[in-house]
Amino acid sequence: MIDNQILISVQELSRFYGQQRAIENVSFNVHRGEILGFLGPNGAGKSTTMQIIAGALAASHGSVSIVGHDIQTAARLAKQHIGFLPEQPPLYSDLTVDEFLNYAARLRNIDKQKISESITVAKQRCGLEDVGKRLIQNLSKGYKQRVGIAQAIIHTPSVIILDEPTSGLDPIQIHEIRELMRELAEDHSVILSTHILSEVQSLCDRVLIINQGNIVLDQSLEQLQENSDKPASVEIGLRNPPALEALLEIDGINSAESATDSTLKINFDPETDAFDTLVEKAVSEKWGLFKLIADDTSLESIFMQLTYGENQAQLNEDEG
Repeated sequence: MIDNQILISVQELSRFYGQQRAIENVSFNVHRGEILGFLGPNGAGKSTTMQIIAGALAASHGSVSIVGHDIQTAARLAKQHIGFLPEQPPLYSDLTVDEFLNYAARLRNIDKQKISESITVAKQRCGLEDVGKRLIQNLSKGYKQRVGIAQAIIHTPSVIILDEPTSGLDPIQIHEIRELMRELAEDHSVILSTHILSEVQSLCDRVLIINQGNIVLDQSLEQLQENSDKPASVEIGLRNPPALEALLEIDGINSAESATDSTLKINFDPETDAFDTLVEKAVSEKWGLFKLIADDTSLESIFMQLTYGENQAQLNEDEG
């Protein structure tokens, strides 16, 4: 359950490589118990942002606070609360699972008397009880991902950052890792970066989309679902269409224009009853309704509109 405690605070974060901008003025918060889906096309700035939050990369400007500790000025305290799984898990393949987790525990300065218990708990949470004595190089990719997550949570951090945790896994492994992430979210804040939109919809409480270094969407999944149930525009086919002025008289309709000889594109305020009123009048006034297609407001559609459209415009501008 999400509570009001902010565990991750990112304020006006920017990172430049020479004159090249990676991210600029990125700001958001993540609360305890929340899974934040972090989306964006390749090169949008996702990995840069997560590396800065994890303390693996310095920001050019701005600040990151983890459970109230600044990642730059109080790095040791902040990092005690962070578990990080990069896209390529940082595993030592010539060690056994137990040996590697022991090493990870010592890196995290876990008390020597508590290391064994910490390893046992991490293995239980990640389903690794039966492979502790096996060499990591002999494990399947799914189990290697589990070991990567185990090292990220062995010190029971408040914040977990996962970069493409299900990349390259088979459907059964994906299901198992997703179930693990749901369990982790009960006690932690989780930032999940993925290219799999269905994963965001099934796991996350909130979605954040970054494009060309800027946040272009920050909204809860519940709000996105509500918006998808209330289309903001429709393409409507009428055999006996009224004058456009008559359509504009309907409360909530903002604009109406001809799409083809027999269809119209109508935009309206989704918070009104304009959609229902339009359909009712089309029937009662015998306008000959034969086609009605609501605007697609799925997460995939929103992602494409916010990223592909802007990227294509930028490409056209560069070519011009």
